[in-house]
Amino acid sequence: MQEMTLLSRDPLTYGLAGEIDAGNCDEFYAEVLENYKSGDLVFECSKLEFIDSTMLGTLVKLKKHAAERGASLILRHLQPRIKKLFVICALDKVMEIEG
Repeated sequence: MQEMTLLSRDPLTYGLAGEIDAGNCDEFYAEVLENYKSGDLVFECSKLEFIDSTMLGTLVKLKKHAAERGASLILRHLQPRIKKLFVICALDKVMEIEG
């Protein structure tokens, strides 16, 4: 999947780029679950340009998956317009957003 690049395994960190939406969200979710074992789950989002509600829901599922293992889901360097989606949906209150 060109929209995501594995940057590190400890903690599991992906770089996200371009658009992640209903068309490629299932592939995104499957790849993350395939590689995730424990610990924090980090997404570097500085090159992410677009997400839709399907991706928001997928991030919520991944956050729950990490929380069940005592870990966090961390979003780093969100573009202002994408961060605004999290604020509008009040997801900034339940997800760690850095930068």
